[in-house]
Amino acid sequence: GWVHENPADFDEAGERANMERGFEALEKACGVRPLGYRSPAWDFSERTTDILQEFGFLYDSSLMGDDYTPYYMRSGDKAPADARYEFGKNINIVELPVTWTLDDFPYFELDDTGSGLKPASHVEEIWRDEFTFAHTSVPGGMYNLTMHPQVIGRGHRLMMLERLIDFMSGHADVKFDTLGGYAKRWADANPLQSWLTSGSIHAHSA
Repeated sequence: GWVHENPADFDEAGERANMERGFEALEKACGVRPLGYRSPAWDFSERTTDILQEFGFLYDSSLMGDDYTPYYMRSGDKAPADARYEFGKNINIVELPVTWTLDDFPYFELDDTGSGLKPASHVEEIWRDEFTFAHTSVPGGMYNLTMHPQVIGRGHRLMMLERLIDFMSGHADVKFDTLGGYAKRWADANPLQSWLTSGSIHAHSA
């Protein structure tokens, strides 16, 4: 996003313009063009998927269709009010799924629900257990933390994050990577047409 806006609040031209502003800002500040997309608050409009295809993104990381296993996004889903949900077809954009469980904001920020301002040790226990389950039960899977600099950046929370990284680093078969790096390796190992016949519950060719 550009200023953490909800894509669904804009028309097609506005959503596309916000994405282009984000490109310009990243290119000016860092000299890079992003390989992937994460929607503000993980919200999509009906057009977001098509716009991601248009801009040639390698991956998205906004959806929650799995816990630790990537899959290819779908386009063209339909949710009629008076009939069953209809899946669209998978497209050549890797989805790296997210979850509120691995997001720092619900635990640490004060909001109307009163759920925030948890002790860092409480979050550390959850995040360690999530990692342990993924490492044991989902070989080759991914552990995808979502963190905000203004949230995780408090001193005691950074100390917790350092302990968590040390814990994960103690597993010799664990690789730390960027989302783009992981998505590239996964896509190379799982080309879309081959993956469609892999038996994945997310595979829908039409």
